[in-house]
Amino acid sequence: MSDLPNRIQTLAQWLYESRHAVVFTGAGISTESGLPDFRGPNGIWTRQDKGLPPSPMSLSWDAVEPNRGHLAIVELEKVGKLKFLISQNVDNLHLKSGIAPELLAELHGNITKLRCTRCAGATDRSAGLTRCPCGGKLVSSVVDFGDTLPKKDLELSFEHSQRSDLFVVLGSSLVVTPAADMPKAALRSGARLVIINKGETPFDSLAHLRFHESIGHVLPRAVKGLKKLMGLFD
Repeated sequence: MSDLPNRIQTLAQWLYESRHAVVFTGAGISTESGLPDFRGPNGIWTRQDKGLPPSPMSLSWDAVEPNRGHLAIVELEKVGKLKFLISQNVDNLHLKSGIAPELLAELHGNITKLRCTRCAGATDRSAGLTRCPCGGKLVSSVVDFGDTLPKKDLELSFEHSQRSDLFVVLGSSLVVTPAADMPKAALRSGARLVIINKGETPFDSLAHLRFHESIGHVLPRAVKGLKKLMGLFD
C-alpha cells in the first residue's frame, strides 16, 4: 500500500515514545523460517478443515532458523525498548534468536523443553533426563488442547499486558484464548495496539495501526527507524 512508509515511520515513532512495549507473537512470525501457520491460506487448521493433511516441512525442526522478524525483536531488546515478549509458538525460534529467557513467556510450551510435574521447572530435552532434580517427573512442555497453560508464564503475560503502553501483535489471528485476552488487557490499560498479520483478526477495528504486509518486511524497517530516532546507527 502506498502509505506503508508512513505507517512504518509511525510504528518507529511509537516504539521510540514507548516506556513499556510488549510484543505478542503467533505462528505467522515463523512462516518466513519455513514453518506453516495455522489459519493462513495453507495453514494447518485451514487444510484440516478441508480434509487435507498438513503440508510437508522442507526442514527438520532442529534445522529451522530464526528469520528477520525474530531478529528484529532481539534488536528491540538490545536498544532497551522491549519490556516483555509473549509467544504462542512452541518452535524455540525466539530463544534460538538470542532473546533473553527472562523476557519471554512461552504460553504453549517449547518443543525443546521438558516440564516438571512437581515444581513446573523447565529442562532441556537434550539432557536426556526423566526426573527433575526436585524428584518430579519430566513431561513434554508443549500444551495440548484442553491443557492448562503454564501458570507463571500466564501471570507474567497478563501483568505486562496491563502495564504496556504499546502492544505489538506479530503473526497471530488472535482467536485462541486466554492468549487473545491479552490485547484486551492492554487496550483497557490505554495501550496503543499495533497488528502485523496477513489475515484478519477480531481486533482489527480496535487497532491503532494495522499492517497486512509481512513481518519481515515491516518490523526490521521500523526498528531501523527507531534506531535513527535514538541516535543509533548500524
